[in-house]
Amino acid sequence: MLVSTRELLEAAAAGGYAIGGFNVYNLEWVQAVMAAAEATRSPVLIQILPGAFKLAGLPLVALGLEAARQATVPVNFHLDHHTAKADITAALELGVTSIMADGSHLGYQENVAFTRELVTLAHGYGANVEAELGLLSGSEDGYTVEAWQASLTDPDQAVEFVERTGVNSLAVCVGNVHGPYPGEPQLDFERLAHIHARVAVPLIMHGASGLPEAMIKRSIELGICKFNVNTEVRNAYVRGLHDHVTAGDQLPKDMIALMNAAIEAMQAVVMAKMMLFGCAGKA
Repeated sequence: MLVSTRELLEAAAAGGYAIGGFNVYNLEWVQAVMAAAEATRSPVLIQILPGAFKLAGLPLVALGLEAARQATVPVNFHLDHHTAKADITAALELGVTSIMADGSHLGYQENVAFTRELVTLAHGYGANVEAELGLLSGSEDGYTVEAWQASLTDPDQAVEFVERTGVNSLAVCVGNVHGPYPGEPQLDFERLAHIHARVAVPLIMHGASGLPEAMIKRSIELGICKFNVNTEVRNAYVRGLHDHVTAGDQLPKDMIALMNAAIEAMQAVVMAKMMLFGCAGKA
């Protein structure tokens, strides 16, 4: 069933768990995420990055929305890390009710102005808006931020940012990174606690791939209501295809079996994340 992101995040906050936001690139990705959600009875966000939007466009958005409508668990379809107003508007026109207006690469005042403009636009369609304050290092969807460019979320600035922009949720930077962690993850839980104590909207953590269980659980205790996962699912997709193709002496002739191998590999990763986030059984 298609439900609002606000409803999903508020339920997670009240229930002491987090939902997963999983990026999708094609039909098989959508099938894997939805199969995992149905199997574990988990609420979930299907997400599309700008690169996937550029590749597949509105047909992939329509696919995700229809999958959400047909599901027997609570689902929303979300634009992740989007900056192009034209793309966001087209998706809103199609029925998307959840977007991330990503101005994190801008200076603070420019981020406020950009985010406020997109909040006004999205709220006019009845959609919820996530924004990011601070800047994560790492690579995602062809966009790379070097470690020296990254900046952590300032708790005082976070309060002002939410008030000035009217966002519905806030993605924070507390040592989390996009893509694989270069070493042992180091999260600033003291900073996260300060943000949680002062910011009224639900908090989001990008870069959950590779975070150990203890860090996930502590993050949830300190207000994280959604974790974004991409790298581990992407790796499972490639690994599933590779293992199936190389299993015999000849290229596979059955495309359905090949696609199912990728779906099953991704589904296993997504199900494990849903169990870890505590959202299994919360549909």
